[in-house]
Formats: sequence, structure tokens, C-alpha cells
Amino acid sequence: MQDEKLNPEAEIVADGAEQEFGYIDAAELDALKAERDEMRDKYMRALADAENSRRRADRDRREAEQYGGSRLSRDLLPVHDNLKRALEALGDEQRAQSAAFVEGVELTLRELHSIFTKHGVRVISPAVGDVFDPQEHEAMFEAPVPGTVKGTILQVMGDGFMLHDRLLRPAQVGVSSFPG
Repeated sequence: MQDEKLNPEAEIVADGAEQEFGYIDAAELDALKAERDEMRDKYMRALADAENSRRRADRDRREAEQYGGSRLSRDLLPVHDNLKRALEALGDEQRAQSAAFVEGVELTLRELHSIFTKHGVRVISPAVGDVFDPQEHEAMFEAPVPGTVKGTILQVMGDGFMLHDRLLRPAQVGVSSFPG
């Protein structure tokens, strides 16, 4: 009968044996609490892991959307360079003789520029006299030219290109190393 005081939910069965409903000793209660805490911890970790996976997948999707065309863009850069070189190589006499051809090449180059712009590719075109920026320029040579400031661009050999905020190819330049 003393167990009835400890456990009010226990009931006496006809044969005199006690049937327990909800009576748990302290050790078993502690074990259940520890198991509950462990399950809660596992649940919270799984929830955090799922959230991190969702964020990572979202970031990867955005990056693939923005930078997925970088390989194609890089492959088109020599086409841009060759069209530009072809136009620069023509003299005035050749331009006059082949005006329609030159116009076609210029239109093709403009179309390529508009496609680049549409897809987030920006041309880096430094000018002679600009300051050398190692983030966007590649120094092909350094020369101590009198009358120039160290770190000034002396010659531009090729344009650079950015895809959104990533460098596809640095602009190729010659830089002054004159100490004065």
C-alpha cells in the first residue's frame, strides 16, 4: 500500500498485484531525460545542417547562374582580340577599298560587345598614362622611361575582361619603372 502513496496512478488488480501506469524511478527518468536531450541535440543539428545545405545550394545556384558562362566567355576572348587586331591593322587606303568589309567587322565587334554586356562581361581598356592596378592589369614588361612616374602604364598590348566581379583575363600592359 505504500507504493500507492508514491504512485497515485497505480491500480490494484484483482489478484492483488499492482499494475503500474506512468510510475518511473529516478534513474529511469534521468536516462529518459538524457535520451530526450540527445534526440533534441541531434534534431537541432540536423535542422541546422539542412538549413546550411539549403543556403549552400542557393549560393551555388546563384553562382552557376552568374558565372556558368565563364568558360564560354573565356573562349570568345580571342575572337574579340582578333577582330580588334584586324581593324587596327588596316590602313586608310585599305579601309577605303574595303569599306563594306570593314563595316561588317566593326558591326561584328559591336555585336560581340553587346553580347558580352548582356551576360555581365566588361572590357577592361586601360589607357597609356593610367596607374597600374595589379587586380586588373598584368605587367608584360617594365621599362625605366624618363619623364614618367613609376607604376604608370606605358603601353597597352591587350584588353582585359571581367565577368561580373571576377577577372576573366587581366589587361596586358607595359609599366614604367623609372624611379623619379
